[in-house]
Amino acid sequence: MDCLCIANFEGYFVKINPAFVELLGFSETELRSKLISDFIYDEDKKRTASYRSNLKQNKPLINFENRYVTKSGAIIWLHWTAIPVEKDKLVYAIAKDITHKKELENERISHLSKLSEVNEKLKQLNYTTSHDLRSPVNNLISLVDLIDLSKVEDPETLKMLNYIKVSAEGLNDSLNTYVEAFKQKNISNETLDLVNFNAIFNKVSHSISTLIQKSGAQFEIDFSVLENVPFNPAYMESIFLNFITNSIKYARPEVPLIISITSNNLYGKPTFKYSDNGLGFDMEKVGHLIFKLNQRFHGNEDSKGVGLYLVYNHVTSLGGSIHVDSKINHGTTFTISFNS
Repeated sequence: MDCLCIANFEGYFVKINPAFVELLGFSETELRSKLISDFIYDEDKKRTASYRSNLKQNKPLINFENRYVTKSGAIIWLHWTAIPVEKDKLVYAIAKDITHKKELENERISHLSKLSEVNEKLKQLNYTTSHDLRSPVNNLISLVDLIDLSKVEDPETLKMLNYIKVSAEGLNDSLNTYVEAFKQKNISNETLDLVNFNAIFNKVSHSISTLIQKSGAQFEIDFSVLENVPFNPAYMESIFLNFITNSIKYARPEVPLIISITSNNLYGKPTFKYSDNGLGFDMEKVGHLIFKLNQRFHGNEDSKGVGLYLVYNHVTSLGGSIHVDSKINHGTTFTISFNS
C-alpha cells in the first residue's frame, strides 16, 4: 500500500495514513512531534533539504528517492512524488517503499558485469525499468486527481496541475507501449514499423515539455529529406528521450542550449544526426567508454550511466550503427545509420 502524507512548509507531518505509520514503526503522534528530517538517514538529509526548498518555491517533486530510519533502526528506501499547494503552505505526497527494488538493482548490476549475460540482462533491465516507472507516474496522476481543482483559485496553479496530469498521462502511455514492446522475446526486421521522426519528436518533447521549457533548450529540426525509417517505435522514443535529457543534463552553464536533429540518406543508408552545444567530453580519454554500461563522465549525482548504453543496443540490435564525435565545451554529435 502507498504511504500518503501531508506536510507543512515548516517541515512537520500534518497527516499520515496508517500504511506510513506501519512502515516506519512510529506512532502518528511520534511522527508529528518531530521534524521530518529527524527521521531521514543522515547521509540523505542535506540532499533532501535542497529538494524540499524547491517545494517551497511551488515546484513539484517527482521521482525523488531517499532513505529513512525506522523505529527499529532499519534503513529503508522511499520513492517520492509530491505537489505543493502554496496558498495553504502544505505539501501533498505519496511515498513507495522501494527497499526491495534497490536490493534487486544492486544484484542486477553485479550480474550485468558478466559479459556472457549482457544481452539477456539488458532486456530485463529495459522491461523492469519501464514497468517500475509506471507506478510513480500513476501515483502522480492519482495525486492530481485527489486535489479538488474547483477549489484552486490561482489560474497559474490550476494550469500547472492540469499540465502535470496531461504530461504524466502521456508518459504513462509511452511506458505502456515500451513495456509491451519488450514483452516480445525477439524483435526482428519483420516486426518493424515505419517510424515518423517528427511524430516521435513531438511525442517525446511533449512528455518532457516542462523539463525542456525550464532548460530553455532551442531545437533546430529538419526531417524534410527523410521523414520515415523502418524501426521499432519504442526504441526510437527511447533514443530521442535519452539524447534530449542528456543534452539538458549536460548543458554548459550560462550558455543557451541548442539542439540540432536532422535526417538524411547518406551512401544509400537512412541516417539520423543529433547534435548539441553542451559540455562535451574528451574523445581520446573516454571515447571508447561512451556506450558502456555504468559510465559517468561529468559527476552528476542523478546520472546512472545507462542511457547511451540503451541507445547503442537499440540501434545495433536492429542492424544499425552509431558514431559519436565530441569536444570539451563544444558539444557532442551522434550519427546513427539504420539498416536499410
